[in-house]
Amino acid sequence: MSATFRRVGRLAKGYDVQEVDGFLSRETADVTPDAVRLVAFTVRRHGYDVHQVDQALDQIEDDAAARARERLVVARGERARLDQLEDQARSLQGRLARRPGRRFRRGRRVQHTYAPAEVDALCDALAAYLADGRPMSVDDVRGAVFRGRRGRWGYREADVDAFLDRAAAVMLAVD
Repeated sequence: MSATFRRVGRLAKGYDVQEVDGFLSRETADVTPDAVRLVAFTVRRHGYDVHQVDQALDQIEDDAAARARERLVVARGERARLDQLEDQARSLQGRLARRPGRRFRRGRRVQHTYAPAEVDALCDALAAYLADGRPMSVDDVRGAVFRGRRGRWGYREADVDAFLDRAAAVMLAVD
């Protein structure tokens, strides 16, 4: 994998060029959806444009998920893929079934947290997608942005982010 991205201005910050190039130089077959979802790059001056790199990573993740689905079907059959998908979806439903305002742990003192009402609205849409097949795209989950809160007034960012990563993985497995 290789790509050229626009670099931000000399004083602006973007993703570290060497880190991005190093990640993208990996063999396509070695890249898993989880590896793409969990990669993090240092932000440095005159780096690659963050938006462009993130868009490319979304496409790479989509492609890696499609390859993983194909490998599973070839190795174990379509039924195994559907069983795996059901297990993954079930892992989300417990949290989605919780009452709004209680879906995630609250922050502590000065911790940065997410606005619960906004997170809960996305969770409600995700629950409708899983239960009723209501339209929703993986980009709705990937691109979710929540207003910040402090401490106990919001949900812990790490908990919400981990959950949304799992939700995106389930959605990619559906396609």
